[in-house]
Amino acid sequence: MPATPPPLASYVESWSPGPLTDEDPLHPGPAAALSAALDLPGTAAGAGDPVPPLWHWLHFLAWPPRHALGADGHPRDGHFLPPLPHRQRMWAGGRCEIREPLRLGEPAHRVSSLASVTAKQGRTGELLFVTERREFRQDGRLRLVEEQDIVYRSGRAAGSHPRALDESAAPRTEAPWRLELRPDPPLLFRFSALTANAHRIHYDAPYCRDEEGYPGLVVHGPLLALLMLELPRRGAPRRQVRSLSYRLRRPLFAGERLAACGTPAADGAALHIASHREERHATAEVAFA
Repeated sequence: MPATPPPLASYVESWSPGPLTDEDPLHPGPAAALSAALDLPGTAAGAGDPVPPLWHWLHFLAWPPRHALGADGHPRDGHFLPPLPHRQRMWAGGRCEIREPLRLGEPAHRVSSLASVTAKQGRTGELLFVTERREFRQDGRLRLVEEQDIVYRSGRAAGSHPRALDESAAPRTEAPWRLELRPDPPLLFRFSALTANAHRIHYDAPYCRDEEGYPGLVVHGPLLALLMLELPRRGAPRRQVRSLSYRLRRPLFAGERLAACGTPAADGAALHIASHREERHATAEVAFA
């Protein structure tokens, strides 16, 4: 009879990484590149323009050397990566408070710290939830506070993914705000490059099928979040997003038709990503200033 593995919490009892501080000039180039990749009209991308909500993900990027990557393309080690055996990583969601928008072309400072580490029992085994907090400053003023929730497991669990993809079926929705997209491999490749994401599930189809059990290339969770946040930018262009939260629930795959859907209210909006398979692959809520 195989031995019962130790609880995940035992691996992180003495793990307490300290804060990290770094700087980025916030060059306008990445914002212009993402706007082009997504065919987004009218996105501000010049020096002095405000950074759209969550577009700061295009900055403060880490490019580890090739030998530091694991077989899946993720870094094997990192300051905020918990010391778990056979570590598997999933981005679960996050929150963001925008006190003032960051401005392109102006140097910004970021302080990253470990906010919490919690072990929980999931449907497919034990999970470790790690929350990283990030504070962004420009001109000495705190502009933005973000928390990212990352879920880790030790080893891989069998997923309940479709065996084949229907690339013709469209999501059914009557939401007041709606943005349709069919992500294709070139878009996923460009988004990976813009966010320094070398995870092979986004560009290596044989690896997706044979090693991870997916039916096709996986659409980035952060890309789904950005698409949801595009809705208030278009539907309420005069309103500033003061705070937001989002949750990534079910994966979408290249070739599938998706719709970012939104329902506005007086002080904010409820957002989600739909396909013909799932009504809510991702969800978000925004509050206006």
